[in-house]
Amino acid sequence: MKKHILPAIKLTVVMILFFTVLYPLVVWGIAQFAPNSGKGAVIEDQGSKYYSNIGQHFSDDQYFWSRPSAVNYNAAGSGGSNKGPSNEEYLAEVQARIDTFMIHNPGIKKSEIPVDLVTASGSGLDPNISVQAAKVQVKRIAKIRNIDENKLYQLVESHIEKPLWGVFGPERINVLKLNIALDRSK
Repeated sequence: MKKHILPAIKLTVVMILFFTVLYPLVVWGIAQFAPNSGKGAVIEDQGSKYYSNIGQHFSDDQYFWSRPSAVNYNAAGSGGSNKGPSNEEYLAEVQARIDTFMIHNPGIKKSEIPVDLVTASGSGLDPNISVQAAKVQVKRIAKIRNIDENKLYQLVESHIEKPLWGVFGPERINVLKLNIALDRSK
């Protein structure tokens, strides 16, 4: 018995030291080389701080709308709805989002609405929308803000983020950054 207990105690002590001291120090050290020293992607605008890597709620007609969230944009509770594509409640929710979008964007056909404007992401915190999702909203924003549509299209184009290493993922637009730039372009 002594032959087994002593190695088990030693292994436990080594693992405790490794996982409570050494490993956190290594992760913290690596984070120091990340942007903002691992404290998140913070954007300051007009005295407020925002995290650009966490979805923000934008539903005012004068802004580009963000992707819906299954967790009401609560970063403490990241997660999807876990409702399947045949779930009646989920389908009703998506249809309500489509109807709302079409009311606020007259002239847009249902088939022109990008899926990311009516469905939540897996985390519920996606800060990005597709390029098409931004472009389909330009007419509404141009009319409300009395801005030339071409100027808004240029603003959208200037905020396109390319895929990681030019390969992984689609082009995307960070809604927070785009809306801050929209406010500054007055």
